[in-house]
Amino acid sequence: MFPIVNKDTATRNEVQMSKAKILLLGSNATQIELQGGGWAEIGQYLNETVIPSMALIDAGYDVVLATPNGTKPHIDQISDSAQHFGDDEAAHASARRFYDDDPSMNRVRTLRSVIEEGLDGYAGVFVPGGHAPVVDLMQDADIGTILRHFHEAAKPTALLCHGPVALAAAMPRAREFRAALVAGDRAAATSIAQGWAYGGYRMTVFSTEEEKWAEDNIFHARLPFYMPDALRLAGAEVTTGATDWAPNIVVDRELITGQNMASDHALAATLIAALDASLATV
Repeated sequence: MFPIVNKDTATRNEVQMSKAKILLLGSNATQIELQGGGWAEIGQYLNETVIPSMALIDAGYDVVLATPNGTKPHIDQISDSAQHFGDDEAAHASARRFYDDDPSMNRVRTLRSVIEEGLDGYAGVFVPGGHAPVVDLMQDADIGTILRHFHEAAKPTALLCHGPVALAAAMPRAREFRAALVAGDRAAATSIAQGWAYGGYRMTVFSTEEEKWAEDNIFHARLPFYMPDALRLAGAEVTTGATDWAPNIVVDRELITGQNMASDHALAATLIAALDASLATV
């Protein structure tokens, strides 16, 4: 159902000239708090990280991975399965090799070093999902700086599954916004989000129905908040697809969002088309 490009790393790295650099924002979170106490193990999803990255490289772009502390993201073990690659064991193995061995996945930068070096050299930015961005990226000040830069420059900004929640980092008081969500204080969250750069944008994110399935079947507990609620309280116009787990992409101005893990290929294609179009106007 979800084919993967079957080019090996050596072939991929033979590209002589890059169209442009794309910034991949990864998470370092490995646990998320649960309602009633306790924590659950989480990470970044393998397919959501690798499928768009491989597609970008195959399309002639360089991918630069950066995380808050400069270490490689932890892959959620739930995602490390052929199930997320159309039940294709070879495709899963190829993706795993890419994540383990490709230089783009191993030359990890800190967010701060990327900012200090300068963001003008990047043509676009991408944030994959898994639950990890809900913990660290959505309240990280450096993520906020990066997102505001791409927003103000109107450069393609793509986020997948839980990744769109990272847009909250563009708020000056992002840490307080997340704390209000965890506390269930909707009024405070709405007040804190006033003036958010993405207020009024149309977007999608992992749906409440999909999240409830994950709560019942993976976490066996409730998460602190639901992703559509968080973004709506912030001022976004959030829509999710009529069918759970089906690919769904929403584009509004420079912003490209994908609803779930099944949206990986569609988001990659939409991002590449936006990047190509953006570069054509330069």
